[in-house]
Amino acid sequence: MAYKHGVYVSEAATSVLPPVTVDAGIPMVVGTAPVAMADASNVNRLTMVSTYAEAVAAFGYVPPALDAASGLKKYDYSICEAVYSCFALYGVSPLIVVNVLDPARHRKSCSATEVEIDINGTGTVDAAGIIPDTFVLSSVETPEEEEGGESQEGEELAEPIITTYTRGTDYEIAFDDEGKIVVSGIFGIDGECRIPTATKLTVEAMVTDPSAVTADDIIGGVSADGTKRGWELIDDVFPKLGILPGTLIAPGYSENPSVAAVMAAKCVGINGLFKAVSAIDIPADAVKQYSAAYEWKNTRGVSSTHQIACWPLLSLDGTAFHMSTALAGLMALTDSENGDVPYVSPSNKSFHCTATVLADGSEVWLNNETASYLNGQGIVTAQCFIGGWKAWGSRTACYPGNTDVKDAFIPVRRMFNWLGNTLIQTFWQRVDYPLNKRQVQTITDSANIWLNGLAARQYILGGRVEFNEEENPVTALLDGIATFHVYVTPPSPNREIDFVLEYDANYLNSLFA
Repeated sequence: MAYKHGVYVSEAATSVLPPVTVDAGIPMVVGTAPVAMADASNVNRLTMVSTYAEAVAAFGYVPPALDAASGLKKYDYSICEAVYSCFALYGVSPLIVVNVLDPARHRKSCSATEVEIDINGTGTVDAAGIIPDTFVLSSVETPEEEEGGESQEGEELAEPIITTYTRGTDYEIAFDDEGKIVVSGIFGIDGECRIPTATKLTVEAMVTDPSAVTADDIIGGVSADGTKRGWELIDDVFPKLGILPGTLIAPGYSENPSVAAVMAAKCVGINGLFKAVSAIDIPADAVKQYSAAYEWKNTRGVSSTHQIACWPLLSLDGTAFHMSTALAGLMALTDSENGDVPYVSPSNKSFHCTATVLADGSEVWLNNETASYLNGQGIVTAQCFIGGWKAWGSRTACYPGNTDVKDAFIPVRRMFNWLGNTLIQTFWQRVDYPLNKRQVQTITDSANIWLNGLAARQYILGGRVEFNEEENPVTALLDGIATFHVYVTPPSPNREIDFVLEYDANYLNSLFA
């Protein structure tokens, strides 16, 4: 040690650790996007977007198209639905996105074969989702016969002249707000447009085909080279982005029991540690009566404590949205309005919709009795009763088979997820510290101070952490294992309020007062 002479100061680590901030309601969506409009390589790649513009720049955007059979506008690309719902309708951010649509595999021929070019050299191809690298623009000209001459029998007709134009030299293309390609002819120094104007030109192209994406694409897997696809990418979220998904959705695909089961399984072991919930849809085409929703849920094995089952679809001025998409946004919004703590149920909070509908466009009207029946079967729905359209129901999909309060109520289940995720992230820094009394006191004191703060703000009714001798046998302590018992009581949603009315004859005496 060097010779010292004077007064010196050193610092010791704080004995109480502040909790790590964990956002409970961040949505994660796995689905399809028109990535050829933006970045065609953005396939099975984990991406976090924080604004509507950022999402469109990364994945492209195609608005909902009119479905003639139902009269509803429907999204062909499920990620576009999630992006619009989260950012435009509910104003929540960020959104974790995985697109599984591969333009190299999920494609088909463009239905539009012509584009009408105006006198200014511009025209719009009436098709969405065109893959730019496959776009070919040409014109076909039939040679005129020589004057006074008619083709003689047996003579070959003149071959049509096909002129193919070069992108970047003769014309440029760009996508409009509807996801359609706009062709713009390039004018030379002579002022002439390098493509014919005031005429129709021939178009050949391929478009992305979201209908070719299957449930297996959404479920995903791991390739021999270690490449992850679909929901397998969920374990990369925290290491790469430093955040945790709180609600998993796959609109249009979670109706598949296999997809729903995989999503539920992912919820209970993210990175082998963290927990989330998944919002899934009961199909609004196969299930057309509220009374049939429970049978579908029960026979398809939708009964996880980490699942929220939704029925039917929502309609906003004729545009259909999956209720799972809207519920993910609503839960994130509700959390943000309550300190980013998920202790408040999304039930009886406003949905952005004007009707509840089936897939065929038929409206579904639920009164309090029928909506409550669905809630009693572990299904979240929507009703317009008092105060406009509201989400209705606080039960997870495990109910009524499982009535444990920590599992069966949505806000309580989410609070347990959030509490556990926060404890893991806060005390991860204490792993491999010496297992001595200081370590035990640091953990118990820090956790108890945090829980007391939550109780003071009424996020929980009470909570404490104990290091109990009976739960820490000598054999475990010798092996470096310490067990801390967390007692906590998040408030249950007040699902029923009863008033008892009684006629009190004593108040007749007021007539003589």
